[in-house]
Amino acid sequence: MIDLLIIGGGPAGYVAAERAGHAGLNVILFEKKAMGGVCLNEGCIPTKTLLYSAKIYENALHGDKYGVFGDNIRFDYEKMISRKKKVVRKLVSGVESKMKQNHVTVVKGEAQIEGRSAEGIEVSCNGEKYIGKNLLICTGSEASVPPIPGLLEAEGVVLTNREILEMTVRPESLVVIGGGVIGMEFASFFNSLGTKVTVIEMLPEILGGLDFEVSATLRDIYTKKGITFNLNAKVVEIAGNKVVFEKDGQTHNVVGEKILLSVGRRPVTKGFGLDNLGVELLRNGIKVDEKLRTNVPGVFAAGDVTGFSLLAHTASREGEVVVNNLIGRNDIMRYNAIPGVVYTNPEVAGVGETEESAKAKGIAYKVAKLPMAYSGRFVAENEGGSGICKVLVGEKHGEVIGVHMLGNPSSEIIYGACIAIEQEMTLKEMQEVVFPHPTVSEIIKEVVFNF
Repeated sequence: MIDLLIIGGGPAGYVAAERAGHAGLNVILFEKKAMGGVCLNEGCIPTKTLLYSAKIYENALHGDKYGVFGDNIRFDYEKMISRKKKVVRKLVSGVESKMKQNHVTVVKGEAQIEGRSAEGIEVSCNGEKYIGKNLLICTGSEASVPPIPGLLEAEGVVLTNREILEMTVRPESLVVIGGGVIGMEFASFFNSLGTKVTVIEMLPEILGGLDFEVSATLRDIYTKKGITFNLNAKVVEIAGNKVVFEKDGQTHNVVGEKILLSVGRRPVTKGFGLDNLGVELLRNGIKVDEKLRTNVPGVFAAGDVTGFSLLAHTASREGEVVVNNLIGRNDIMRYNAIPGVVYTNPEVAGVGETEESAKAKGIAYKVAKLPMAYSGRFVAENEGGSGICKVLVGEKHGEVIGVHMLGNPSSEIIYGACIAIEQEMTLKEMQEVVFPHPTVSEIIKEVVFNF
């Protein structure tokens, strides 16, 4: 009998498989598409590859600020897409290699859960039946498609993150429906390349759930870069290339060569026989406890399919928690220090409580913040750039409960704040940490001395 059957080869599935295989468990992983899941093939990696190309182009255009001059600076969109595909292929190959190194059997095909018998949990794929002691469901998520009139009729014009990554020609204009992380990253990319971008967002601010002040500051930066934002706006119809929306009681419309639908993602819970197990659902995902166990013994779920924290790094950690408990290492999943990053230019990164979430939870806190320009390294590398670093601490014990940043390279710094929150470090303890100089990360130390 197989120790662990895994459905889905995304960050939750392949990390769990690697860890379990390394621990000596007999593992079979089922994947119907390419290894790496949405993150590696249609999300995190391809978008960051393209965003890096856009950042290099932007830096080249404005090299004169640093005393560097170039003539006839241009970009090749097709080459950007080609490089994106090359990067994805290389990393998919790397994941496949990890599976082999850790003796994980990968079965390519659509797995179907047949149910639970006295022998174990039965899963079929490609006409073969597999029986396992444990099952980990990592089927991920898919783009949400709201019932907007005219949306389905605008095929080829309305795109999700999957289709827009396959375009070989840059659109002259783009309407982004949804100002969340995915929407803003694509808005940033195409804005850098000269596309006229319009963002339509239902909420009062972009990047809902992140620090409100940081989000508003990023929006101001991109407004100056030429992006048009329509907040508190509800899309009511799509007519070909035209998006009709309501705002302040009035009806407006905007035309785009392409329309990106980016209104969130939903867990994939259908199409693989989940009903045959009687697994309990919560909201739109699979209900799990702190050890990622479902209500069915021996059945676990991790990653986007739980509908809780739809982030690749969350999924990877959840996969680790499952395996740790299977091999006898007591482990639970904690969500108080999960970082969120937006890879725009400049980047946004945050972890822990925001001022808004702390107030909503009734958490008494103190806050300090400074411009990123308090870091000498930031000033040296971001001519004319602006940014902010904000730290929240609990009022009673002085422990760090949240850190939020706007400015490059926030994505590479935020892990330090994650450690501080995870370890419940106090202001005094943070003040005693030695940061390398000169680095942008020193901004955190500057802020904790500003309380």
